[in-house]
Amino acid sequence: MTEETITAEAGNDALAFCEGARSLPVRGVRAGRQFAVQDWVADEVPVALEYNGVSHAVMLATPLDLEDFALGFSLSEGILDAPHELFAVEEERSEIGITLHLEVAGGPFARLKERRRTLTGRTGCGLCGTESLEHVARNLPVLPGGPTWRREAIGRAMSQFCQLQTLQQATGAVHAAAWCSAEGEVMWLREDVGRHNALDKLIGALAANGIEASTGFIAVTSRASFEMVQKTAMAGVSLLAAVSAPTSFAVATAQRARMTLVGFARQQDLVVYCHSDRLSLGSAAGGEHAH
Repeated sequence: MTEETITAEAGNDALAFCEGARSLPVRGVRAGRQFAVQDWVADEVPVALEYNGVSHAVMLATPLDLEDFALGFSLSEGILDAPHELFAVEEERSEIGITLHLEVAGGPFARLKERRRTLTGRTGCGLCGTESLEHVARNLPVLPGGPTWRREAIGRAMSQFCQLQTLQQATGAVHAAAWCSAEGEVMWLREDVGRHNALDKLIGALAANGIEASTGFIAVTSRASFEMVQKTAMAGVSLLAAVSAPTSFAVATAQRARMTLVGFARQQDLVVYCHSDRLSLGSAAGGEHAH
């Protein structure tokens, strides 16, 4: 079999530049034909977060929108109560990764030091490092009754994901989290190799730009884990729609926070796991919009 250079078929070689990825030589076989091309591979680097000089966490993340990530992580993890408590973020790059130096107010820093007495660490996916079961689920806000969402709005938002995920189109390796208007328009979107990181970046972007997150809903390209539900609740958003399924712990957490949790949201199909009273499943002609 003759080896060929198949630019279009092998994937995104025609792109001159893709932020958050690097071009690497690859070889393979597709449709019975060998190819050798340059392909885009998503960047994944260790990102350390330090608060007032004290190391707190190291995440594996895509090195994009890191100020959004720093703010969103701090808010969704309950380290900060409000965006103004973060004074500055300084980014330091080295051969082994990136350190984000966060300067925060005294009150949050004191709480963080107290928290560090009982938490030994945290990984980018899961709850490793907690010392007891009591530390897993912190108190979440009970979300108000809020708007009634229409099924069509969720379907519209999910259908926009593919065209807006530029890094995913180039690499096929990243997740996305999006904040959508009541009408289902994707207004803000962030991407990352980690689904939690993508959501933190989104939450940070909304907070930094003064967006009233409760007026819309969040859609994600991953499964709905406990942490995804918890972070969404901390952002004050009453509906989370995921492409894949939730876990039982995620459903229980959404029940507790009075969040509408939707899974398998693909085109116009979806499954509602709790608080379905907020969601109109009828046609556009038969349902009311957000009110």
